[in-house]
Amino acid sequence: MTLLFGSMARLISTDNPSPLLKHLPTTCAMVIAILISLLIPGVPITRPVPFLVAIVIAAASVVLAAWFTQQAEASPWVIAVPLVALLAIAFLRMGTGGALSLFGVLILLPVIWIASEDGRRWILVAGAGTATAIMLPFLVLSEVPSSAVEWLRGVVAPFVYTAVAAIINEMSRQRRVQFESIRSLAEAREASLAKSEEQADKLRVSDLELREANQLTSSVLDSVTIQSIIGTNLVGLIDVWNPGAASMLGREANDVIGRSSILDFHLDDELENRSRELNYPPGATVLNPGFSALVESARLGVPEIHDWTYRRHDGTELPVEVAVSPRVDATGSTTGYIFVATDITQSVEVSKLKDEFIALVSHELRTPLSSILGYLELMKDDEEAPLSEDQQLYLGVAERNAHRLLGLVGDLLFTAQADSGGFPLTVEKVVPEDLISHSIDSARPIAERAGVRLAAEVDPQALPFPGDRRRLGQAIDNLVSNAIKFTGRGGSVSVGLVAAGRDGHVEITIADTGMGIPAAELDKLFTRFFRATTATANAVPGIGLGLVITKSIVRAHGGELDVSSVEGEGTVFTLRLPQNASAAAAG
Repeated sequence: MTLLFGSMARLISTDNPSPLLKHLPTTCAMVIAILISLLIPGVPITRPVPFLVAIVIAAASVVLAAWFTQQAEASPWVIAVPLVALLAIAFLRMGTGGALSLFGVLILLPVIWIASEDGRRWILVAGAGTATAIMLPFLVLSEVPSSAVEWLRGVVAPFVYTAVAAIINEMSRQRRVQFESIRSLAEAREASLAKSEEQADKLRVSDLELREANQLTSSVLDSVTIQSIIGTNLVGLIDVWNPGAASMLGREANDVIGRSSILDFHLDDELENRSRELNYPPGATVLNPGFSALVESARLGVPEIHDWTYRRHDGTELPVEVAVSPRVDATGSTTGYIFVATDITQSVEVSKLKDEFIALVSHELRTPLSSILGYLELMKDDEEAPLSEDQQLYLGVAERNAHRLLGLVGDLLFTAQADSGGFPLTVEKVVPEDLISHSIDSARPIAERAGVRLAAEVDPQALPFPGDRRRLGQAIDNLVSNAIKFTGRGGSVSVGLVAAGRDGHVEITIADTGMGIPAAELDKLFTRFFRATTATANAVPGIGLGLVITKSIVRAHGGELDVSSVEGEGTVFTLRLPQNASAAAAG
């Protein structure tokens, strides 16, 4: 019997067992009990009719269990199977000796099934079923227990079975809770495993894409052999070095990556001068102020191409044009910088030869032009052989063109001197208000003939500053003259003067309402002989040297010249000149 009860408990605890499987231990026990009663003489069948009824009811319980097993969906009425089994056991006890029957213990089997159902109410059902099974012989036979023992058995046994049912019900409940927890954990682990596999697949794909991207980048970098491409971190330590850099600077990648700084290949004086031009405190951008001079514009998001001198491994120097751009990560944060350098040795030599040629030609032309002008002046003023009115007219035309040609030669010579660093300045005290008034007075007749309104707005608090009065006047005259030429009849040109601010600069602005300059051409505006498309389209006279000369004059004074323009609306030029003595030093 103990073996039978153990088997029953294991079957009941099986995950979602069928009704027939649950009923199998009770069925086996009933069959064994019936066989014992029929085959063993020592086990009498005291009442044949209840014994036969027990067999029929037991068979009915098996059929009922088989029927519920065949149903597609579980039914709450399946609990009828153990209840019917309890009834069969009750009749079996009645037919095999009543209260003295050997098979009373079989009541425990259906009680286990009933008590293992979900819910506390089944404890009461199991207890009530047990009491009914024990007291059924007295109820059917209309008898009264004949002794106190029978009365106690009818009362105590149901309580005992009820207590057993309570224990089984609690154990089943804990088993179900554990099972749900295990199932939830298994589902969570399965979901986590699936997610991990998905992430692993994505990582493999990303890793493959990253490898391909790195291979492509390496291939591109390695294929660039004419230009040097150098990458650094935020403090200038080199982490990218292409074959072009190795060829240009004479060092291999293994020797510099992670070991050398980009500053090792720059001249200290160039970095110091650039830092001074940018006018920011040392170390404001990164730890090294020299590196700040290289990357400050790129750090602020402004693309920059600047001429530098690289120092090779063997100590020789190389002029280069360097484009600097920031390196950013996926979040847009700057992680370093890329320096793309082009060898401009040939361009520098050609430019130097061109400047020398221009200076030579200008000098050679200046002498005969001065002689021509001198002889023209003598012919016009010769009192012994006076000229006729027509001859005076012809000589006047020749003199004007000679002066124009001499001015052009002077401009060419000036630009050559500015490019070669031989730009002379005569420093003296300059009153900015006088500069503007003289320029306005000189340009007013031209503006009146062109139908352009000319106005000035001067801050009387502007203080004198050191500079070359003649050169600064030439710069302002150039800008005012250009503004008038580029402004149509009915337009206006205004010249403004603002006193020095906290940065110690005087600002002079020349604004017009003319044709403007295309945005794509602004960066070429200060190139020699360049003329904007709006100028050529409207047949504005000029050769493209005025702005070059103006910027050279302003920079020689340690100042800046900025321009902003909207095509069709007008242009504004802004001169920012220092009020301290650095102008003299700059000259």
